[in-house]
Amino acid sequence: METIKRITVAAFILASLIGYANEDKKTTNNKAKKTVKLVFNNVKKGQILSIRDEQGFELYNNKIKNSGNYSKIFDFSALEDGIYSAELNKDFKIITKKVIVKNGLVTFLNNKNKTEFKPVIRTKNNLLYISKLALNPESIKITIYYKETAIFSETLKDKKNLKRIYKLSKNEIGKYKVIIDTKDRYFVKDFTL
Repeated sequence: METIKRITVAAFILASLIGYANEDKKTTNNKAKKTVKLVFNNVKKGQILSIRDEQGFELYNNKIKNSGNYSKIFDFSALEDGIYSAELNKDFKIITKKVIVKNGLVTFLNNKNKTEFKPVIRTKNNLLYISKLALNPESIKITIYYKETAIFSETLKDKKNLKRIYKLSKNEIGKYKVIIDTKDRYFVKDFTL
């Protein structure tokens, strides 16, 4: 029943967000109002803009259609009180802007964007290379799967600059998966040796 309620609320919210999203050239300020202008510079066609609630439930998802600067006005007045995140998912990083909705009015949580760098995962022969830059120290859990079975897992604490190389068996050819779990998100990469 809770799932049906969440889906119904999400559909209503999504309809509101899409219905009121308009291209606009007006400037932004941090005064409480019903709409907010989201601006991201240097976007590329194909990158993803999403809006999530505090629990990470995705309310809006849109693929960027043109490269350059991006701006849209969103009406958040129909949303429940809380903190929402607008995330631009770029090639190697995720840029997040947070807004607070209270009594149908919205303000930016702060004027700073949060930048999170994605891990870079690549393979060469039977070697798995993982690197990740963090602006603040964070714990990172790495789990490697071979044919759906976890074959290795480790948790690294307070890492700012992660650089790891894992040697995989030359005899175990097939499908692998690596999952990197940071405090806020999961990154998954499938690959075949």
